[in-house]
Amino acid sequence: MLRSRELLALAVMITLPLPGLAETFEFTGKATSEDGRGLYSEKHQLEGECREGLFHPKTDRVRYLQDGNEFARKTLSYDQSPLLPSVDFRQPRFEESLAISYPRAGRTRIQWQAPSGEQKTWTIDTPEDLVVDAGFDNLVRENWARLKAGNDVRFRFLAPTRGDHYGFVLEPDDHPDINADLEVTIHPTGMLLGFLVDPIGLGYDRNGALTDYVGLTNIRKNSDENYRAHIRYNVTRWPECELTR
Repeated sequence: MLRSRELLALAVMITLPLPGLAETFEFTGKATSEDGRGLYSEKHQLEGECREGLFHPKTDRVRYLQDGNEFARKTLSYDQSPLLPSVDFRQPRFEESLAISYPRAGRTRIQWQAPSGEQKTWTIDTPEDLVVDAGFDNLVRENWARLKAGNDVRFRFLAPTRGDHYGFVLEPDDHPDINADLEVTIHPTGMLLGFLVDPIGLGYDRNGALTDYVGLTNIRKNSDENYRAHIRYNVTRWPECELTR
């Protein structure tokens, strides 16, 4: 029989919350130009954990490939928030790098080395509704029911190479080049920025996985402009829990 001390230890173990179970979510993307020409591919290895039946991202390692050769790499760490990943992005062929971090509460730090060789650093305020880089993907999942019901979501989106953030809206939409269970568009709320920034179209399957991205990418076409592309995504490994409720 168990002694009283052993029974007490067992009771404590039973009542302690279980840690999240480590899981991996992997997917690939193929980027094509507006005329259908292949541009590059992406490979994502997203490590996270399952908590209460829902997948929570921790680290996304992204490789960018052309003809099977890696030409760029990005690491996203979601320690701060699913919407505020820290970013380490490098495009060696243009000698460009971008780092986004959060040195203290309420502050966002951006370090950018441009293709020209110029280095810029900003430390700016972090509003409560700020979204950074691929954090938009988690924003969609966090607002899944709201978007499926036809409602929009307003937020601030970081423009790292400008050292600032701007008002954007995420809203359900029918995109001519996307056929998905949920289709949404991201576009600026300001009139002036709306003339300068083209909308981004997104598609998601019924499980909450990204299927399509149509718009400006973070991959350079040359030292002055980035590719516009349609990226079609395919899941190669699912986590053992749901992406959204």
